[in-house]
Amino acid sequence: MKRFLAIFFWLLLSLPLLSNAQEVKVLSDELDFRGTLNQSQRKTVILQNETDQSQTYFLKNVRGSIGSSQDVKICIGEDCFDSKRDLAKIKINLEPGEIMTDLYLEFELGIVEARGSFDLFFVNEKNIRDAFVVQANYEVEGPTTSEDGFEHEAISLTDVYPNPSQRIAQIDYDLKEGDVDARISINSFIGNPVSSYDLEPGQNTLVINVSDFNPGVYFYTLFVDNKNIVTKKLVVKK
Repeated sequence: MKRFLAIFFWLLLSLPLLSNAQEVKVLSDELDFRGTLNQSQRKTVILQNETDQSQTYFLKNVRGSIGSSQDVKICIGEDCFDSKRDLAKIKINLEPGEIMTDLYLEFELGIVEARGSFDLFFVNEKNIRDAFVVQANYEVEGPTTSEDGFEHEAISLTDVYPNPSQRIAQIDYDLKEGDVDARISINSFIGNPVSSYDLEPGQNTLVINVSDFNPGVYFYTLFVDNKNIVTKKLVVKK
């Protein structure tokens, strides 16, 4: 009985803390990032300080799963911070009753198909019991394939063939401008660079020896003047 009463009185004493536990409310819906490879998307997070005092929060951690090819930046106005390297720098100041609309998440969808979710866990710098969570989901789809290959103002090229490939894979191309800098870069499924090939003027076929590649899924990307133009899938089998 004494133990029950002790627990009861402890709960009574805790009620004020629990009732005031969250002083900032997330007004925006759960964030959804959906798209194809190499896209970058920005979503707005809307917050409201529901108290009559100024509040400052810092990003304590990022919980959940973010793929090795994906990247998240947190932007406050024009200032953007890396969610991994700049964790200690990410602080939000809210005036009494303020509704904040200039907090953004920039999500780099990367070069690998993936899906998952993650949370940004913010904590009040003066009261660690006061916290709020920004929830986000992402789904990255692979590149669409076409029998007609790809057409660009500076170059046209076919899809890689044969695909899947065992020994040799080919891409036919036509450089429409002689001074264009074009290359094909190949990355593994998890985004690690494997090889890179310059597309030479006067030639029209790139031959890729994949016999030394490990079996699996790769992605090849066309760069024109160092700009990422298109990414497609290559499958290597033994």
